[in-house]
Amino acid sequence: MKKLIEKAQRRQKRKLRIRSIVKGSAERPRLSVFASNKHFYCQAIDDLSGKTLASVSDLEKALTETKINVEGVKALGTELGKRLKEKKITTAVFDRNGFRYHGVIKSFADAIREAGIQF
Repeated sequence: MKKLIEKAQRRQKRKLRIRSIVKGSAERPRLSVFASNKHFYCQAIDDLSGKTLASVSDLEKALTETKINVEGVKALGTELGKRLKEKKITTAVFDRNGFRYHGVIKSFADAIREAGIQF
């Protein structure tokens, strides 16, 4: 149990360190991701006004069949890319939220880049 608490504390420390550097705006929002064992979420956030501009999750009705693996998360990335393009947003800042940049996080970021959003 102690190891799980230490692991969560290390991730929280990384998250705060990243957030001190990464800031989002209306023209260039912050893409904040969260991956649990069962679900995947991402929000495009304007930190200056404190509003969410777009979001995507595997809990949405259209995306419920999506599995949380490297291939399944690509569908979520392309969907978020479409939603950002509809709002005429072409650049963003990626916030990995303390997670390591590999696996589903990397696959999601690559899918957003393929959709035409630049980091």
